[in-house]
Amino acid sequence: MKFVTFSSEPFQTSQLGLLEGNDLLALPAGHQYDHPATLLEAMQKDTLQETASLLKKHGVKIDQANIRFLPPIPRPPKIFCVGLNYVDHSKESNMDQPTYPTIFARYHTSLTGHKSPIIRPHSSIQLDYEGELVAFIGKGGRHISLADALDHVAGYSVGNEACIRDYQFKAPQWTIGKNFDQTGSIGPAFVTADELPRGGVGLDIQTRLNGVVVQHANTKDMVFDLATVIQVLSEAITLECGDMIIAGTPSGVGMARKPQLWMKPGDTVEVEIEGVGLLSNNIAQES
Repeated sequence: MKFVTFSSEPFQTSQLGLLEGNDLLALPAGHQYDHPATLLEAMQKDTLQETASLLKKHGVKIDQANIRFLPPIPRPPKIFCVGLNYVDHSKESNMDQPTYPTIFARYHTSLTGHKSPIIRPHSSIQLDYEGELVAFIGKGGRHISLADALDHVAGYSVGNEACIRDYQFKAPQWTIGKNFDQTGSIGPAFVTADELPRGGVGLDIQTRLNGVVVQHANTKDMVFDLATVIQVLSEAITLECGDMIIAGTPSGVGMARKPQLWMKPGDTVEVEIEGVGLLSNNIAQES
């Protein structure tokens, strides 16, 4: 099942839709069906299958040219990111490969959806791309065992965990550089875990800038797999339904290139993950 969160004009409220092939199905205006209004609600009530069946039966086709795609969960409870999770990326960053996951946080205001612009801020030109697999926690918990960890994953999406590099390294903590408003993206769809290999392992991942491949790897090459990350996080933090884990980027980032390659207004950046989808954004200058 592939769910999409979107808004229609005047773009004030979000809707939940289902992707069936190339068609986006959503319930018509004024419907009387009792169903979860959001993906997060469907996950919390454990009714993803029932919600998909309702949308298949009673949904109408939505013109995707007239909607705004949103991140699958626009305001997740928590967003965890894993840094330096591919050996080649650690090498190109001139950093030792960590023996313990490098965890940092993003906030929902730093993200946007599929086909919406990623914003280059006034204060820097060092806007870099980072294609990544995104996992969503379905069943929360604390002290989750490695053996049980993947049972807590409800689904996956595609992420571009883009950042402002000079601000990332102004201090030992990366928080500011990773959280400029609307500098990253998630989407277009939430793909239920049963549609993919367990743990999202073995998926081809590719980032393209203006049609040129700049990152290409496979999720099997992650140093810390998703089960390990969940086990480590839950040692300290209670995971909740809807929490997001952005699982790390492979080598090829713009910062490591000679000359360095920064995204600029007018560019188009795409991240594609096998079986999960294609996330596309143009780059715009902060107004």
